[in-house]
Amino acid sequence: MRKTLTAVALVVGAALPALAYDGTKCKAAGDCWEPKPGFPDKIAGTKYDPKHDPKELNKQSESIKAMEERNRKRVEAFKKTGRFEYDVAKISQ
Repeated sequence: MRKTLTAVALVVGAALPALAYDGTKCKAAGDCWEPKPGFPDKIAGTKYDPKHDPKELNKQSESIKAMEERNRKRVEAFKKTGRFEYDVAKISQ
């Protein structure tokens, strides 16, 4: 009896989150996002606006360019010497 009650409690507990949202405020089928209370509908110009710095956004593309340049030097050195050198500083130009 105790195991049965525990199993029923687990099943009911797992089903509750699925029943929490009733879907009555959907704009369209599948478009049911709602901001939390106090969160603005439009983020631009609010305290939640991330205001991305262009330098921060370009860091990844710059690091990828630098990686590609190092790899190009490694491949050129390998073609010349037949030996792969990982450390680009050790490759003589």
